Amino acid sequence: MKRVLVADDNPVSRELIREILENDDCEVIEAGNGREALERIREHQPDLALVDIQMPVMDGNAVIRELRADPRFSRMPVAALTAYAMQGDRERALALGFNTYITKPIDIPAFRTEVAELLRKPRD
Repeated sequence: MKRVLVADDNPVSRELIREILENDDCEVIEAGNGREALERIREHQPDLALVDIQMPVMDGNAVIRELRADPRFSRMPVAALTAYAMQGDRERALALGFNTYITKPIDIPAFRTEVAELLRKPRD
């Protein structure tokens, strides 16, 4: 069973994503802000992290910078989640080290495909 961290300050978004992932036989770990996300990642070492860009305490961009600077998590697949898709945001997220960029509201079939692909990638 694959382990996926979902970091989002919106509990409704976390619940929707958790239900999708659990239906796809994933174990889900949740975090409500960036600091919690880093703590959960260090504790549980998930196979994938889905990180909202706009979160309190520490935003998703700060989270990805810390993860990519840590050799234990530098190759872990991390997807940026955002409800505020503006021109250039995808490119900025990928440049920071996110593996992909997922917009909300989530297109469930596309989301499932993206997550499955990220979980198949070797971490080296």
